[in-house]
Amino acid sequence: MHHTHFLVREPLLDPKQRVVGYELSWRQSATPSASLRDALDSLIAFVASQVNDEDDGWLLRDKILFLEAVPDMLSADALYDMPPERTVLSIKAVELANPDTMAAVQGLRAGGVGILLREADLARIGARLPTMASYVEVRFSGADVATQARMYAALKQSTVGMIARPVSNWADFDACAALGLNAFVGKLHLTPRPSTDTKGLNPAQAVIMQLMQMVRQNADIAQLEAVLKRDATLSYKLLRFINSAGFGAGREVQSLRQALALLGYTPLYRWLTLLLATASTSGYSPVLLETAVVRGRLAELLGQAALGKGEAENIFVAGMFSLLDRLLGIPMEEVLANVQLSEDVVAALLTRSGKYGPYLALAEACELSSDLVSSLAGAVKLGPLEVNRAHLSALAWAQNIAA
Repeated sequence: MHHTHFLVREPLLDPKQRVVGYELSWRQSATPSASLRDALDSLIAFVASQVNDEDDGWLLRDKILFLEAVPDMLSADALYDMPPERTVLSIKAVELANPDTMAAVQGLRAGGVGILLREADLARIGARLPTMASYVEVRFSGADVATQARMYAALKQSTVGMIARPVSNWADFDACAALGLNAFVGKLHLTPRPSTDTKGLNPAQAVIMQLMQMVRQNADIAQLEAVLKRDATLSYKLLRFINSAGFGAGREVQSLRQALALLGYTPLYRWLTLLLATASTSGYSPVLLETAVVRGRLAELLGQAALGKGEAENIFVAGMFSLLDRLLGIPMEEVLANVQLSEDVVAALLTRSGKYGPYLALAEACELSSDLVSSLAGAVKLGPLEVNRAHLSALAWAQNIAA
């Protein structure tokens, strides 16, 4: 295993803005010590070791992982540790001119592994496309994405998935979505989508905010229960969350009283944060919500060793809140005006400073395929292995919650 690389991810969205998969890639922290093949091999081996569990199987549920490939690694042993139907290797079309590479690709496809073709001349390949790939990346150049997307849609084979890139604004995303193209979105999903929805808190969110205030003030359980009883779906969701995360340790948690007895107040606060985000009504929540959950959990795991479990739960809250302005469609100042947060959480949210800020900044860098990952990790004295383990663990955790 190479411990000189950091893992970064980019989401693949379907036309409904749901995350259907992630492209995972290595960011080098040091000078390139290994060949591309070795680096990519070790990426696959590492991912397989973390998210394909002997007992529990594929921890990322229905997510597909896209990994870059070079011809000489198409036979990599590590590939056997990945579930083929959840694995897609991306390779440049020009590589398939080599008969050995083409044979290796066909062998992998026969075994169920997906192949994404990059830099393909679709007009030239035409009808042969399905024999070469299961996905094809279509690249947009210049301004008129809608026209290009239409041209691609006309070429679209029912058997070959088309994946658009780069999609840099929501209008382009919508043009692709209308034609049924999936898209890699870079950081587009973190930019506010022009929305006609009413801004501000909906009734469910107002109740959750109230509960969060009460928990911060250590209100007694009876008072909390009284507020929760006003919103039956909320109680149901909260208990479902708590049970999905396995807190009940083998027994189903059936009441808020029982949940609090098991959890305590800080963890309850953390669940309320999660609930607040899922109670969002704005029109673009699936990808944002998943990003918020992964970011919160990743920041929490990154801070656990240095700050301890209790403090780390506050980092989770900071991570979730860091996308709440976009989830609720209101400015961060307004979010902060609605709920009292500790100084440390506020410092993390506004300037990525204070004791939680650096962990939040690091978690964020992992989702922006940023070259800052290495320096941000260094600042909190974390090495690639710890960061990468936490990253994949957070991705897996988010699948359980989102479900």
